[in-house]
Amino acid sequence: MKDNFSIRNAISSDLEAVIALDQVSTKEAKPDYWQGIFSHYVSGGRKDRLFLVAEINNCVVGFIVGEIRAWEFGSPPCGWLFALAVSPNVREMGIGMHLVEEISAQLKQAGVSTVRTMVDRDAKLTLSFFRSIGLRSGKYIELEKQLD
Repeated sequence: MKDNFSIRNAISSDLEAVIALDQVSTKEAKPDYWQGIFSHYVSGGRKDRLFLVAEINNCVVGFIVGEIRAWEFGSPPCGWLFALAVSPNVREMGIGMHLVEEISAQLKQAGVSTVRTMVDRDAKLTLSFFRSIGLRSGKYIELEKQLD
């Protein structure tokens, strides 16, 4: 199926497509947030920050963003995936799986052996997707507190 789409590093001109894809996924427009992410991950030129897009016929249909994080609360360096979206029009083509595989390969090449992410327990589709590609609960537990 990968013949139908390609994966490449994001470039500045992908910004509007990423904003639109994210808005479809999250139901919220966040142009300022994505402008900052592009400045940090696309224009920054650092090897420990990755932003990939999937495209069909030169149209961005998915993206994934991750980085290498190290030594947070004693955790050795690991890959951290913090954004993933695929257009609902092309789901079931394996695009999300291939995006995760590609970013994982790049993270492994950079020297990490573990990839982590965080998922809302009520996000059944996202949770099912990550479980289907082999992600499981890790040894760290996310803790939170509401700030009133």
